[in-house]
Amino acid sequence: MTTRHTPRLSIVTSLYNSAPYVEAFCTRAAAAAQAIAPDFEIVLVNDGSPDQALQVALDVQRRDPRVRIIDLSRNFGHHKALMTGLRHARGELVFLLDVDLEEEPEWLPRFHAELTTTGADVVYGVQDARKGGWLERTSGTLFFTLFNRMLAHPIPANVVTARLMTSRYVRALVAHEDQEVCLAGLWVLAGFEQRALTIHKHSRNSSTYTMRKRISVLVNALTSFSNRPLIYIFQLGVSVMLLSIVAGSALLYQALSGRVGVPGWASIMVSIWFLGGLTIFCLGVIGVYLAKVFTETKRRPYTVVRAEYGAETPAARESQL
Repeated sequence: MTTRHTPRLSIVTSLYNSAPYVEAFCTRAAAAAQAIAPDFEIVLVNDGSPDQALQVALDVQRRDPRVRIIDLSRNFGHHKALMTGLRHARGELVFLLDVDLEEEPEWLPRFHAELTTTGADVVYGVQDARKGGWLERTSGTLFFTLFNRMLAHPIPANVVTARLMTSRYVRALVAHEDQEVCLAGLWVLAGFEQRALTIHKHSRNSSTYTMRKRISVLVNALTSFSNRPLIYIFQLGVSVMLLSIVAGSALLYQALSGRVGVPGWASIMVSIWFLGGLTIFCLGVIGVYLAKVFTETKRRPYTVVRAEYGAETPAARESQL
């Protein structure tokens, strides 16, 4: 029985429409890793990429045995793919970042120096200024503002994926069994000593995160880490009830004083539409939470691994996560 080798460093990323970046990423990541830990591995998680990213990764892996590939059975989403990569990482230190080279692999020595100097378990990157156009900057600012107002443990503003972590922190992170994964919240929820490092993130012309996806991420994050929307619904209901009591008392007084004529049709319709819309909105928020409960109680694996390539896997190995 062979003993599984534990590398000093794991570099983890996910692949989706990433064929143009894979080879350059691996080359640059390997060069950066050599500076601090010659014994390393690069873990690439293929998140059902529709382009040739997997084939390019396999070509790289054939030339460099330090590259490992986790091939998922379909597209499960960015955050779930990254969590899968972290579960498979074996390094004493784990460097997590995106593959598209907006986040530079060359940051690794800076992150490592900060981790060594401070003795922290995590060094994470924060942008010196939000990238992208007006819409991307505005939506990002709105996300962090709304998210942190709802949380007992706020997340750092302008945080990026890039972070260097100790293995004990990674073990604590992947111990979370959320079916709807929101990494920004889990990073904070896992605890440990964490230090921020200011970086300059590059910007590409296109992004796979559309406005629809951003809104979906925001809703998922809020309902995964905060019950305050439910509390706000209760407070809103109490406010409407008190307002109705006050309005009803005023109308009763006017009626007893003989100062009320024929009731207005417009005011009745406005009231009906307002209260009807408010009711539907509140039921929708409650429905989102019920959907969360429905999803979490199923206990399904949040990703399915079709095959693994590299390291001690001479052939593709079927497995599940």
